Amino acid sequence: MPDIAAELPSGKSPQDAMPAMSFLEHLEELRRRIFYAILAVVVGFFVCWGYASNIVGWMQKPIMEALKRNGMPQTLVYLNPTEPFNLYLKVAALAGLFVTSPFVLYQLWMFISPGLYRNEKRYVFPFMFSTVALFISGGLFAYKMVYPAALDFLIGYGKQFQPMITIHEYVDLFLTVILGMGVVFEMPILVFFLALMGVVSAGWMWRNVRYSILVIFIIAAIMTPTTDILNMCIFAAPMVGLYLLSIGIAWLVHPKQRKARREGKAS
Repeated sequence: MPDIAAELPSGKSPQDAMPAMSFLEHLEELRRRIFYAILAVVVGFFVCWGYASNIVGWMQKPIMEALKRNGMPQTLVYLNPTEPFNLYLKVAALAGLFVTSPFVLYQLWMFISPGLYRNEKRYVFPFMFSTVALFISGGLFAYKMVYPAALDFLIGYGKQFQPMITIHEYVDLFLTVILGMGVVFEMPILVFFLALMGVVSAGWMWRNVRYSILVIFIIAAIMTPTTDILNMCIFAAPMVGLYLLSIGIAWLVHPKQRKARREGKAS
């Protein structure tokens, strides 16, 4: 019989190890978690359907304010009779996904938790809270600062023309900016998992900080709906800050650093 204790990482006892699951058991668990997540999103869709009109009004607020500041008609148009209905479907589905995201993330955690030690399961609530909080922070940052600045620039630049902005094009632009920034703010979560698995380290991230900032500005240039430097910098500034924060996170959770801290306490 192999020595189980010898195969466990430093600081782990045999009772901490979780029972192994077969491949079929993993598939069954995945199927169950996906079913629960989809069911929650469907329920969220029907709940949000009743508020779809209010949500669309909230989404239109930045463009209406930008049009008002530039003395233009405050209205959006549609070119196909089905567009408003399809818009409400799309908005209700995305809102339902957003509202139920904590439960969906919990299902994700429950799927990966069998591969974790018992004492590592305490990260479930910080993981869920941080993921949702960072996404909301990114979306609010885009909604309050990035998106209005971009709309002011774009509409002001074309002030000599009469705008005819369709609801389909506007919502696509809105979601690209808001959801894109929300995803970008998840960088610390991604680095947390990569560093926890030993894929990246704080030292590696710091040594490549110049190249990372270059990549960040390239991503910002792709994401921003305008071509001016100011809006690109508005996009890039929080990303650079999140990258520096992620370096600290990587230092805290990297296996080598955790091992060094354990040895330091033991000595």
